[in-house]
Amino acid sequence: MTLSKRARSFRDKLPAGSVYSAIEALDLLKLMPAAKFIETVDLAINLGVDAKKSDQMVRGSVVLPKGSGKVKKVAVFTTTAHADSAIQAGADIVGLDDLAAQVKAGEINFDVVLATPDAMRVVGQLGQILGPRGLMPNPKDGTVTTDIVAAINNVKSGQVRFRVDKGGVVHCPIGKINFSTADLNENLDAVISALRKAKPSTAKGIYFKKLTVSSTMGPGITIKIASQ
Repeated sequence: MTLSKRARSFRDKLPAGSVYSAIEALDLLKLMPAAKFIETVDLAINLGVDAKKSDQMVRGSVVLPKGSGKVKKVAVFTTTAHADSAIQAGADIVGLDDLAAQVKAGEINFDVVLATPDAMRVVGQLGQILGPRGLMPNPKDGTVTTDIVAAINNVKSGQVRFRVDKGGVVHCPIGKINFSTADLNENLDAVISALRKAKPSTAKGIYFKKLTVSSTMGPGITIKIASQ
């Protein structure tokens, strides 16, 4: 197989089997040949959990201290009692039955969905639409809440959600490639801390099995577990 010039550059900079500290890995990532757009930096963590067991599900959210680098459009399902507060807090779309109708019609022009508990009777009917897109609100990650103002502020400040997949892996963005290494590392530490707090009591043995950082078009770089 013939490798592209960009792929050869990745291979030359990353000897097979190499592992690095978080700072070294992020520095290396920023030295890789740039794409034609500002790439997202992602963290992938292989966890020592059995994701098939409901009592070992790992999910939650964390506000990245240095932001995500992405402006997110927020939709809020709520009753009229909270609508004005949501609008004043910066929600991009606020509604209930009318918003549900838009979703059912395929009009999903938002990145995050929040809901107040009194709106879940309507939102619950949208699970088959919002669920596969990762947009279904859930109390466990703070997207169903009575404090809708705080929830909106968190999202606008760089909150990201995480959820372990069937293979026991969590994928989470930690910023953009044009962030400083220090800022990316601070965001990475915040995600690791949140995952530690979310560790199921039933999970035994090694919890963090493998950590890898990558950019959208770049290679995966393995981080030493001991450095975390």
